[in-house]
Amino acid sequence: MRKKVDLILENVLIESVAAEGKALAHYEGVVVFVEFAVPGDVVDIRVTSKKKNFMEGYVLRTVTPSPDRLEPFCPHFGVCGGCKWQPLPYEMQLAAKQQQVYDQLVRIGHLDIPEITPIIGSDNTRFYRNKLEFTFSSSKWFTSKTDAENASAKERCGLGFHVGRFFDKVLDIDKCYLQAEPSNEIRNFIRQYTLDHDLEYYNLRENHGYMRNLVIRTTQKGDVMLIVAFADEDEQARTALLDAVAEKFPQIKSLYYVINRKCNDSLGDQECILYKGEDAIYETMEGLSFKIGPKSFYQTNSPQAYKLYSVAREFAALTGNEVVYDLYTGTGTIAQFVSAKASKVFGIEYVPEAITDARLNAANNGITNCEFFAGDMKDILTDQFIHRHGRPDVIILDPPRAGIHPDVAKVILNALPERMVYVSCNPASQARDLALFAEKYEITAVQPVDMFPQTQHVENVCALRLRK
Repeated sequence: MRKKVDLILENVLIESVAAEGKALAHYEGVVVFVEFAVPGDVVDIRVTSKKKNFMEGYVLRTVTPSPDRLEPFCPHFGVCGGCKWQPLPYEMQLAAKQQQVYDQLVRIGHLDIPEITPIIGSDNTRFYRNKLEFTFSSSKWFTSKTDAENASAKERCGLGFHVGRFFDKVLDIDKCYLQAEPSNEIRNFIRQYTLDHDLEYYNLRENHGYMRNLVIRTTQKGDVMLIVAFADEDEQARTALLDAVAEKFPQIKSLYYVINRKCNDSLGDQECILYKGEDAIYETMEGLSFKIGPKSFYQTNSPQAYKLYSVAREFAALTGNEVVYDLYTGTGTIAQFVSAKASKVFGIEYVPEAITDARLNAANNGITNCEFFAGDMKDILTDQFIHRHGRPDVIILDPPRAGIHPDVAKVILNALPERMVYVSCNPASQARDLALFAEKYEITAVQPVDMFPQTQHVENVCALRLRK
């Protein structure tokens, strides 16, 4: 059984921003990590974990706020697990992300890199996401124990985001500053409707109930896709709810529902059933149109995605004669974005629905030099695949947070493309993967891009060139 830590550190100066959205301080020579603090704050810290070389805790009291500290704009700050950097001025956020890239690639990864180009900031620091997922719970998070004990069953229902370490607790969200309207309006309407009509919220611990999840997707021109997940079929209740939502929000171009009887909330293996409207919404980029279905991957900050892909295309240094492999292609956005400057582009992606969309996108965009393949990367990208389709001159990688499989790295090293572009949402796994290529490739450029303001997350693009 873990021993409870009962220790308060007084008058501690917060020194800098650390990894995972935390801040760093020292107390009697020991490193202390704490959340929701700003460099320059003087605080009292309650220690929650004490290890050999460091301690972790939370701010019990702010003795003297930092002169740089901003007032958080969201009333859910400090309880909701997102947007932890609201008190940090945006310039400090960007500097911390730039430092994070340097630390992962150089200080920890020991990679030889050129000077990192200044991070590309986001024009929008609020309401920048085009996709949010919300959860219904019959056990919402209360900040007061008394409130929780006195709440009725209906008052215990919440629709919002999961809270920290408590998988079954959901913070009821009134207004989220991540996605533009009508996102909040839709969520709040559905909450009120479901409570008024006694539709049972899901019990995440015992796995029973009716209302499970909402997914809201939007485009820059204002089109909306809504996906409502139910735990079981009740046609009368489902139809009444969906009709009410469709009538209230005519801007919903695509309305889906899911019957998810599993114990987990993931919808990747579930059938999304079109209830009303069009089967997709569309995002545009540099004259290209991209179909976004209920399961499609598309970068969640659309304007920044354009900047990110522009960097990737620039780093690829295409002349029009190259064979390009776009690995982890999603709906083929990067593949099509670079296709005009390539001879042939092959895109590979795990999700079959995304590849279906990629092929449709290419056809709708009049692109004829892209081919797309669905399957596990390590199973599709083999020596035989390369022999069949031709050795790549350029490989573009945009893997999930975990990075690439070692088998994929081996095939890439066997193919020996002249250039590679590695796009990553996790500089730590990126540094690990780049080390696998270090003997054969040199890193020629590094460009961080901020896709997620108010958070510690950063996207990073590296250009690699085959050593001569």
